[in-house]
Amino acid sequence: MSRIWCRLGIPIAFLILSGFAPAISVQAESRAECRSLPSKILASDVAYCAFLPPSYDAEKARRYPILYFLHGLGESAQILLNSGGWNLIQDLRQQKEIGDFVIVTPSADRSFYINSLNGRVRYEDFFMKEFLPYIENHYRVEANRRGRGIMGISMGGYGALRLAFRFPDLFGSVSAHSAALIEKLPSTQGQSPQADNLARLVGTAFGVPFNREFWDRNNPFTLVRNGPRPANLWIYFDCGTEDQFGFDVGAQAFDKLLNTKGIPHEFHLYPGGHDWSYFAEHFPASLEFESRAFGLSAAGNGN
Repeated sequence: MSRIWCRLGIPIAFLILSGFAPAISVQAESRAECRSLPSKILASDVAYCAFLPPSYDAEKARRYPILYFLHGLGESAQILLNSGGWNLIQDLRQQKEIGDFVIVTPSADRSFYINSLNGRVRYEDFFMKEFLPYIENHYRVEANRRGRGIMGISMGGYGALRLAFRFPDLFGSVSAHSAALIEKLPSTQGQSPQADNLARLVGTAFGVPFNREFWDRNNPFTLVRNGPRPANLWIYFDCGTEDQFGFDVGAQAFDKLLNTKGIPHEFHLYPGGHDWSYFAEHFPASLEFESRAFGLSAAGNGN
């Protein structure tokens, strides 16, 4: 269990050994704000980090696109600071690979960004009814579909894809790395190590014992099959070919489903496992994709 947790949680010790040391400070012209907001829905304070581009303080009348970044299992709102991801973002800006947009990461514990089966952790309700309005009232962001994207890794990749297809009128773009995508779980526990691992990892979000019907109901596959075809939604996702949880199989099935439905998207399988080194290598591609979706660069087209 602990080894599975560490793989999905991306432990800090691994990041340091991999050469991605935690960020100690950020450039003066950029700002990373880590704060919290009180949630009535969750009955607790929820931490978040907002990453503001270099021009944010200088151009007071300007509004910016916003990218919601959803962390993986075992991580927190400070994932981009602790992993060195914020430094990578700043490097891409300096190299003119991406434009200026706000990035916000909320803490989500092990919620999978859904309303839990028992109703005790209504994370989706918090995110949609409290978090988005709060952030978009406190920061100068465009607060419209074209200027609002969502991105995630692992558990956060699942959350990003699910929320984008559940609320296609609110999000204009979605991107995911190593998303927790499983097309169909076996009907009986014990038939699949993947199903057993997932049941142990997700905690109480999908019920105790793990409720496969509830998983299916919230599955991005189900939303795509049963929902309307999203109009002009920019979609990017990738996965490693050696993903320890078999999410590469799910990613390929999701790619096939989108193709069957005639939904434009960008999908890649790359060598690598379910770890930070894989994510760090391909994180720039999704950031550049989101920058193009926001209309901040002319190179390429994601649809």
